[in-house]
Amino acid sequence: MFEDKIAQMNQETAAARPTYINEKRTYTVDEIQDILGISRPTAYNLVKKDLFRSIRIGGQIRISKKSFDEWLDHNAI
Repeated sequence: MFEDKIAQMNQETAAARPTYINEKRTYTVDEIQDILGISRPTAYNLVKKDLFRSIRIGGQIRISKKSFDEWLDHNAI
């Protein structure tokens, strides 16, 4: 009975969790390189041009998936 209550609570918690938590919200430079089929230096140059939102976290760059996808939809290479 106790285990059933815990299982029910876990299901309720999972159902209440927003769906965006499991949704990927950023790309890496390597990922945009693969998406566009371009070289690594070209991918970094696109990031440096501020064509889409990006942020540096430690030694890594993360690109906003939403802004990159919007840029790609409107400015296909």
